[in-house]
Amino acid sequence: MKTELLWVSARCAVIEVKDCGYYESDIPHKVFVNGESKFETKKNIVTVDALLPNSEYDIAIEHDGEKSVVKVVTKEEYVTLDVKAFGAKGDGVNNDTAFIQTAIMACPKNGRVLIPAGTYKVTPIFLKSDMTLEIAEGAVIEAYTDRNMFPILPGQIECNDKEKEYLLGTWEGNPEDTFASVITGINLENVTITGKGTIDGQAGRDNWWDNPKVKRIAWRPRMIFLNNCKNVTVHGITVKNSPSWNVHPYFCENLHFYDMNIIGPKDSPNTDGLNPESCKNVDIIGVYFSVGDDCIAIKSGKIYMGAKYKTPSENLYIHQCCMRDGHGSIVIGSEMAGGVKELKVSECLFIHTDRGLRIKTRRGRGKDGIIDGIVFENIIMDNVLVPIVFNMFYFCDPDGHSEYVQSKEMYPVDERTPYLGSFLFKNIEAKNCHAAAAYMYGLPEQKIGEVTFENVSVTYAEDKEEFVPAMMDGAEKVTGVGIFAKNMKKLTLKNVTIEGQTGDAIIACDVDELVD
Repeated sequence: MKTELLWVSARCAVIEVKDCGYYESDIPHKVFVNGESKFETKKNIVTVDALLPNSEYDIAIEHDGEKSVVKVVTKEEYVTLDVKAFGAKGDGVNNDTAFIQTAIMACPKNGRVLIPAGTYKVTPIFLKSDMTLEIAEGAVIEAYTDRNMFPILPGQIECNDKEKEYLLGTWEGNPEDTFASVITGINLENVTITGKGTIDGQAGRDNWWDNPKVKRIAWRPRMIFLNNCKNVTVHGITVKNSPSWNVHPYFCENLHFYDMNIIGPKDSPNTDGLNPESCKNVDIIGVYFSVGDDCIAIKSGKIYMGAKYKTPSENLYIHQCCMRDGHGSIVIGSEMAGGVKELKVSECLFIHTDRGLRIKTRRGRGKDGIIDGIVFENIIMDNVLVPIVFNMFYFCDPDGHSEYVQSKEMYPVDERTPYLGSFLFKNIEAKNCHAAAAYMYGLPEQKIGEVTFENVSVTYAEDKEEFVPAMMDGAEKVTGVGIFAKNMKKLTLKNVTIEGQTGDAIIACDVDELVD
């Protein structure tokens, strides 16, 4: 057993316990601070809080008789501003937005705005650079649901330089008028959102989730929206009941998400957990997801944004997370016209999601829509209907069912044609699968580049249910299909076992090279 310090702030430290399973250990870890026993936890990403700024600590973690010590020096903190000193009531009745916003605007560099225990009714709150917002244990930021109380972020604002534009609001890959989010950050640097408290969007069928595909005044808000921000850490908090996507970073760099909970009802519409869009250097570590849509969806805009800004999401690391009950555990697309590059996923659990890795793209996403350098390693899936899906005929958008998008005939490769490059799946255990082990369907004119399965074990549930593996015209419900691959350059299988499938274990159509 080894430990590694992942992050330290003025008042807490996040430590990874290695070699003890995925997301949780079978037996608890015992945590000691300066020799004093503090608590036990089974989570492998451990938060030690209640520390003091600018102080030294020896944090020991004991697991099954082994002990590892991490030396920690906490960061400096200039001042703490308690929002109740600014007039916030925290009584769940009064509107506390102005009082919290005042504390934020008054916060000096390297200061902390503290939201203590209580229930704080709010409309959107805007952060600023060089600050920490701490939502303490027992604190609930509870959002109003009246659209008329939410400010609007316009999608595009014309600049004096006619070749440029100022982008604020965004909806599903396009610049669109969108309500500001419960926590909003625009053009920020060096920000931390931390604590054991909760941000509750209060969304339900009687407000934001009613007719969710209809734009009313503006598009639905997120819980946390970060636009063109750098060096942001979100840690510890629980985010729930979002009107739409829960956490949405947009054109951001150097982001860290640690030891969070992102949750919502299984039937809540478009409530993706965490969607980095055209973001660079993103760590998502120790996060628990249980949402109504995709747990993590990595994006880079539709064709306008991809062609104009050519900004991929790249260098993303997802580690020691648990994904449960979403449509997809980790999804790329379908808004990926700027590309997605260098994604590594390791030591994660996928439980009861419809799909494990899901790639959604289509003709029209563009030549910059390149997905390449994707690695999934050391993953356990349980009751995932289809562990792996590549779909280059995803029927999204008004023209999604058009002949151009859905035709299985070969079209010319041009500026509208996306590309899928290299993919590695290593040390994967998928048990109690249902529809297919993998369903990978490339374009005839732009075949999937290279897919490698190494040390992959798939077993099927006894009560397999039928399911449509990919949202494309012509796809039918299937059950117990093995690895289906069509329009692929190279498929490599190393130590792959598939048990309990119906029919052939490998169905390879128009695969140029099959290495078994």
